[in-house]
Amino acid sequence: MNKQQQPAMGVPMGEPAVGEFSSGLCDCFSDVSLCCLTCWCPCITFGRIAEIVDKGSSSCGVSGALYSLLMVFTGCQFIYSCTYRSKMKAQYGIPENSCGDCCTHFWCETCALCQEYRELQYRGYDVALGWHGNMEKANQGMTMPPSMPGGMTR
Repeated sequence: MNKQQQPAMGVPMGEPAVGEFSSGLCDCFSDVSLCCLTCWCPCITFGRIAEIVDKGSSSCGVSGALYSLLMVFTGCQFIYSCTYRSKMKAQYGIPENSCGDCCTHFWCETCALCQEYRELQYRGYDVALGWHGNMEKANQGMTMPPSMPGGMTR
C-alpha cells in the first residue's frame, strides 16, 4: 500500500489473504520507532492495542498498568496479551488458534505486539490516539452545511 493511500476508518484498502495478518510476525523493523517502543515499554504498546480492540471500554492506561504488574510480579503477561490477539482475530475474521497464539506471545511477545499494532494501523486506526480519539477524527469529516439567509432581502 502506498504511503499516500490511507484506508478509511476500519476499512482496509486491500484485504490480506484470508486467515492472515496484513504483515508478518517478523516485520518488526518495518516501523523502527514502534519496534523500539515495544522493546522498551511493551506496556504502552499493549495498552494502546487493548483500548482499540475493546472499542474504548478499557483505557490504555489501565490495560498497560495491568500488563506491567503481571510482567513484574508473575512474568506471565503473555497470557493476558494473547487474549487480546484472540479478540482481534475474532473481530477481523482471522481464524483463531488459541494454542498457537499463546505460543506466539510466549516466544515472540515483542513481535506479536508489533504485528497487532501494525494490523490496527492497516485497518485505519491511529492507535496512538486511542478509541475515542479515532472516533472524533472519524466524525470530523461530517460537518454541517453552511447556513443560508432566509427570504429575500434588499
